[in-house]
Formats: sequence, structure tokens, C-alpha cells
Amino acid sequence: MADRRPNDRLARLIEEAGFSNKSFASAVRRTAGEAGTPIGCDHTSVSRWLSGYKPRADAAELIVATLSRALGRAVTLADAGLAASQKVPVDLGLTCPESADESVETISRLWQADLNEASTLVKAQAQPSAWKDASLTWLLSPSTAAAGRSCGPRVGQSDIARFRATVDLFTQMDNRFGGGHARHALIQYLAGDGARLLTGQFTDATGRVLFSAVSEATLLAAWMSYDSGLHSLAQRYFVQALALARFGDDRLLSASILDAMSHQATFLGRFRDAANLARAARQGAQGVATPTLTSHFLTMEARALARLGDARGCDLALAEAVREFERRNPDDDPEWIRYFDDAEMAAELGHCFRDLGRAVNATEYAAQCVGTIDGGTYLRSDFFATMVLADAHLAAGEAEQACHVALHALRLGDQLRSARCVSYLREFTVRLAPASGSRSLRDFHEQAREFSLWQQVQ
Repeated sequence: MADRRPNDRLARLIEEAGFSNKSFASAVRRTAGEAGTPIGCDHTSVSRWLSGYKPRADAAELIVATLSRALGRAVTLADAGLAASQKVPVDLGLTCPESADESVETISRLWQADLNEASTLVKAQAQPSAWKDASLTWLLSPSTAAAGRSCGPRVGQSDIARFRATVDLFTQMDNRFGGGHARHALIQYLAGDGARLLTGQFTDATGRVLFSAVSEATLLAAWMSYDSGLHSLAQRYFVQALALARFGDDRLLSASILDAMSHQATFLGRFRDAANLARAARQGAQGVATPTLTSHFLTMEARALARLGDARGCDLALAEAVREFERRNPDDDPEWIRYFDDAEMAAELGHCFRDLGRAVNATEYAAQCVGTIDGGTYLRSDFFATMVLADAHLAAGEAEQACHVALHALRLGDQLRSARCVSYLREFTVRLAPASGSRSLRDFHEQAREFSLWQQVQ
């Protein structure tokens, strides 16, 4: 469970309404009596709520009803720091909210439910219908910028810059150590500062920048959850990141989020869904996407088609991706896609050719990018590329060389906490099984057992 922290939001609202602990308890009892749902609470109960104790769902609703009446405006559970008291519906976060206020409420509840390790989210499976609904909603609904807010602490560009800089640190940790390293800390930060900024006072222009920034941060939460094997949570964060980007009037970021959904769908074996998501990203950003972005959308489509065994479709998508990539000018790209360089493109080609069974091509492109990706910054990407090279050697009948390369990947990934990395290793062991009687394979297993990622494969 999350560490209990004082509920500063509730404290501010009670103070704003002019209540003492005793008078607030009395007001809550009065609200409950009028609603026909008597509740037993006193000043001690209020003290416990302020200390971070989460009241029952019915009590939380009475608290915000009391505050709404006293302040003359609607106060949500998120406003009062009580989102975690709500029962977590099974569909929380799986649909795109229709308004900016609803979007803020939904993502706040999702962050809190995540921190409380709600089993509804942790144990659930990803729902393919959620990807379809989200992409259709985005394609049919134009971007709608969120209006400014006139209450709460004032939020300015410096606050957003500070927020972005902090999220950038989490991005660096994710790339270097895997999603499992700092995912929980990121969610704690978003549930605190992210929610505070979204419920603050800002102009229309600042609101657009803010929603876009929080969308990027929520997209990172999705990637880190995906990398940690928490696929239902990841999917919900992807959907809510898409909604936030829409209210930030950020079409390119929205398309990139669909592109990320495609990546997850391919990983989960939903290849047709993955191809359609990548196509939706390209269609929705047509006319505004940079060549780099368009190229990436096409590589995601190609990855899905390769897994389907559609060689012709994959080849067509890759050829177009390469043409777009050759037209790119990184200076025109959003900051968040500038990592997609020659080495990353070679890695995507290597993945596709591996999955199509073209061992020679896969070896050529995987070898191009191994060691050329900035291992200090993108350690996980270097691990993936190295494992693709190991798979390619194995497919070419070079089991000994494949084991040598896989050991190099294990050394690279020894600091990584990533369920995706473990998945790459599991696939490698399946492909390696036919050569199980060789001396080189026995030596490989003996050395591999020393590494933490390999221990998770067993």
C-alpha cells in the first residue's frame, strides 16, 4: 500500500470553508442526516482524514457534498484528495472522457487507485475494445483545448517547466534502468504535483501547455507500466494520455500515443489491432506529422504485419517508412521523437526481418545498431537490439554465436528491471531449445544463471 501522507487538499478546503474540525464533523453529520444516510463522525474522525486516512466511499461522498455546499461550487473527490476512497470500477480509465474536467477526475482517480494497488487494475487484462474505441473517438472528434480555470493555486509556465524537468528525470531512469525501477515513484509524483497543477488556476493558453505536459507524463507512466508487465494499467494510462493530449490540442502527441498503443498490442499478440492503431495514428496526423513521425507510424505497422506473417504488407510499410525517414529533419521534430535516429531505425528493421524469418537481413540490421545506440542513455533499447541479433544468429543456424551475443545482452541488462526484457529472453530460450544438447548451450546456461534477468526466465 502507498505510504499515508497528510491530506493537504482536504485541509485547505476545510480552512477555506471556515470550519474547525469539530464544526466540520457536525456539518458532515447534518449532510448525512438530510440524505437519509446517518453517519457517525466527530472531530477525531476529521483529524484522521486530515492525517491521510481514507474514509469509506459513502463518507467521502458526504465530505465533498458538505464542502460543495459550504463553498458554493462543486468539489470533487480528487479536489479533496479523496479519489482513493472511491470504489474502483472495472472500466476506470478505459474510455476517453468527454470533457477536460472529467479527464482530470479520471486520471486523478487512476493515479490514486494505482498507488493503492487496486486489484481491479493490477490483475485485469488489457481490453482490445478499449484501443478501438479510443482510436475511433480521436479520429472522429476534433481536438478541443481545455478552458482556463479561475480557482485554485495559480499555475504559470515556470510551474510547467519545473514539472517537465522532473518528468524528464523519470524518463532517463526508465530508459536506463527499466520501467520497474521508478514507476511507483513517478505515479506518486503525478498524483501529487500533476493533480495539483491540473486543479490549479490557469489561462486558456497555459492550460493547453499544461494538459500536453501532463499527457506526456502519463504516456511515460503507460510505458513504464507496460515495461513492468502491468498491461491493463498501461492501457488505461495510454487512453487517458490520449484524452489529455486532446484537451491540450496536441495532435502530434495524440498520434504518437496511438503509435505506442500499437506497440503494446503487438507485444500482447493482437497484431491486427496493432496494425490498425498504427494506421489510425498516421491517418489522424496526416498533413501535420513530420517525416520522422510518419516513418515511426509505418514501422509500427510493419512490426505488426511481420508478426502476422504478412511479408508483402510488411515490405510495403517498411519501404514507405524508409522513404519518409530519409526526408526527415530532426530540427522540425517534437523533442520526444528525436531519439528515433539511424540506429533506432535499423533496430526496427531488424525486428521485422527476424519475425519474417529473414535471418541474413535481420543480422545485417541488428548488427548495425548494436553498440551504436547510446547505451548509457538507452540501455534497454541496446538490450533489445542485441537480443534481436542473437535471435538472428540462431535462425541462421549459428547457435554458438547466438549464445555469445545473448550473454552480451545479459551483461548490458544486468541493471534493468523490465518484464519486456525478460520476455525477449523467454522467446530466445524457445528458439534455443532444438540445440539443447550441445556443449556450447550447456556453457551458456551455466553463465546465464549469474544474471538477474535470466533468473526471472526460469
